[in-house]
Amino acid sequence: MRGRVLVVAGSDSGGGAGIQADIKTITALGAFAMTAVTALTAQDTLGVHAVHAVPPAFVRAQMECVLDDIGADAVKTGMLGDVAVVDAVADVLERKARGVPLVIDPVMASTSGFPMLDEAAIAELKRRLLPLALLITPNLAEAEVLGGMAVRDEASMHMAAEALLTLGVPAVLLTGGHLPGNEVVDMLATDAGVEVFRAPRIATRHTHGTGCTLASAVATGLAQGMGLRDAVVRARRYVRAAIASAPGYGRGHGPLDHAVRVG
Repeated sequence: MRGRVLVVAGSDSGGGAGIQADIKTITALGAFAMTAVTALTAQDTLGVHAVHAVPPAFVRAQMECVLDDIGADAVKTGMLGDVAVVDAVADVLERKARGVPLVIDPVMASTSGFPMLDEAAIAELKRRLLPLALLITPNLAEAEVLGGMAVRDEASMHMAAEALLTLGVPAVLLTGGHLPGNEVVDMLATDAGVEVFRAPRIATRHTHGTGCTLASAVATGLAQGMGLRDAVVRARRYVRAAIASAPGYGRGHGPLDHAVRVG
């Protein structure tokens, strides 16, 4: 076991996304997972049915305990929920995790469309957390909100990826799985330019938690000393393998096979 990853995110009772997906991913890739839970959700493959928020002071306490004792080689954030939690997370990271690579999955809605981040919290995320990040991993809908522009094709993806760099983050991994077509296109944007990754689309409805899984996989690579591009390449390979071998559970968007092994 190599690399310590602190995940700050919500719990998914269905086990396909959120903290549960994060822990499974980090463990499968050979690192040690720690958590600060921001919310409890009652959800399954059909959607989110209820959310119980964790008080910001308790989110702060979870993070401080972990960082003061065990420490972290990378931090990944997911569902944060509201302004108070965003501020609590930013406060702790500024005081106790300066220089630790931060991967932000800007979770704004669940796969089924349930809102996970209100408008005020999105503004605070941009103001407080994005400047602390090494990488953000938005999907197309999240990129539209953060960048204030429509993303409908590969050309606009390229423009959005570059535009998101102006928010103060060194790198953006924009995922294009929601675009139609037989090919999935992701883009990694840095000051050096935009690199495009292409892969055949896997025909399946079992894609619940892909965003959480990808971001945690990248954070794991960074915690293990990998360069950003290498961490992204392995993370994409892991997610694709996990989708391809998904167990087929549930009546909706089913979970991935997080136990899959990749080289």
